[in-house]
Amino acid sequence: MKICVVGSGYVGLVAAVCFAEMGHHVQCVDNDEARIKLLREGGVPIFEAHLPELLAKHRDRGVRFISGLGEAVAESEAIFIAVGTPQGDSGAADLSYVEAVVSQIARGIRDYKVVVEKSTVPVYTNDWIRRVLHRHGVDPLNFGVVSNPEFLREGTAISDFLHPDRIVVGANEERAADVLRRIYEPLTTGSYYARPDALPGSCSMQQPAPLLVTSAQTAELIKHASNAFLALKISFINAVSNLAEAVDADIEDIAAGMGLDTRIGPKFLHAGLGYGGSCFPKDVAAFHWVAQQRGVNFQLLREIRRINDTQREVFYNKVLAALWTLRGKRLAALGLAYKGGTDDVRESPALEIIRKLLKAGAQVTAYDPAAMERAQEVLPPGDSLRYAGYLYEAAANADAVLILTDWPQFAALDLVHLKQVMRFPIMIDGRNLYKPQTMIDHGFTYVSMGRPASYPAQQDKPRKVAC
Repeated sequence: MKICVVGSGYVGLVAAVCFAEMGHHVQCVDNDEARIKLLREGGVPIFEAHLPELLAKHRDRGVRFISGLGEAVAESEAIFIAVGTPQGDSGAADLSYVEAVVSQIARGIRDYKVVVEKSTVPVYTNDWIRRVLHRHGVDPLNFGVVSNPEFLREGTAISDFLHPDRIVVGANEERAADVLRRIYEPLTTGSYYARPDALPGSCSMQQPAPLLVTSAQTAELIKHASNAFLALKISFINAVSNLAEAVDADIEDIAAGMGLDTRIGPKFLHAGLGYGGSCFPKDVAAFHWVAQQRGVNFQLLREIRRINDTQREVFYNKVLAALWTLRGKRLAALGLAYKGGTDDVRESPALEIIRKLLKAGAQVTAYDPAAMERAQEVLPPGDSLRYAGYLYEAAANADAVLILTDWPQFAALDLVHLKQVMRFPIMIDGRNLYKPQTMIDHGFTYVSMGRPASYPAQQDKPRKVAC
């Protein structure tokens, strides 16, 4: 099938190459000429597993990158809108980019097209898209509007797209739903998984990707409700971790015990610095705004956000308690991305904590395997902040090492070498990557989330003081 994807950001680019991998002909449109040029010339603008290989495989064959929307709309059966929906001042999603794209799409419609919401949008956005198309004089018989939310995790987005837990199609008319059924047929029939070059994953010929067809409003709510629930699990385990620490319990054991219950499951029960990134913060806020607009008292969403924001303060106070005063202290910050496996620093807890440390007078040397360039765009180096070329350079002569992102590399440090290069063997681990006994055996003072602090045998445990 011929498909147009509007937007070459995270969702749009992943969708475009995955549709091409499924066998479709895709035109990916963006008004950012520099980004289109980069993609045409073989560049990869985001850090994502399998993306470079699929771009090399399908560029100028299954997928083309262009800047003109009109021609792409005329040639395509379905147009996927994958542009940004940033959070506005009120908490509502800013849909101005979506509206602008729909207005452009309207000019290119001459026969039946399906306009697909791929961006994360609030409920009833499908109705507004219809209204915009009507206002531009498009014949109602020439279009359908479908909600097809994405459920992609940064770092595993390609696998998530091709081996989804579910494909949700929200359509209020059967003709439009059938177009989406045909688009996803390689996944829902399992034919893609029978190919010798198929990307391996959880789906197969015997267990193909499940398809759920609902109303458009239901699909829009599924996306927001799913992200809000995952954010709830993160905030819940962080709140429990603070209680666990207060009574000298171990949050890792608590999470393991909870996760063994099949009704709960182990995923997203990892105490740490809270969620970040481009989805959870704005989606929880937008979901809350929608509830308020409809007169629904959904205060739980406000509490999710409050707990998440508090978790940065919890970690900062751990650093302060471990070092007494921060002015002039040399700190190694390991991690800049909001989570491991991505170079995305949007709403990153790591950057927020680094800003607080700098404000308190600390000297920070930072390192991240993938996010250094993006971090420097929003947090430039200066007298108190520098970026290290490699991991142990960041730790050299440090008064403490802070683990801020859950990269696998940070969970496999050479602790003997790390202790040798540091000024003092102190680690404050915001991601609980190590077992306390391991750190004690290597002579470290080890502070983590939701667990009692650990000290080498020769060092007395300090009294708790107010920070």
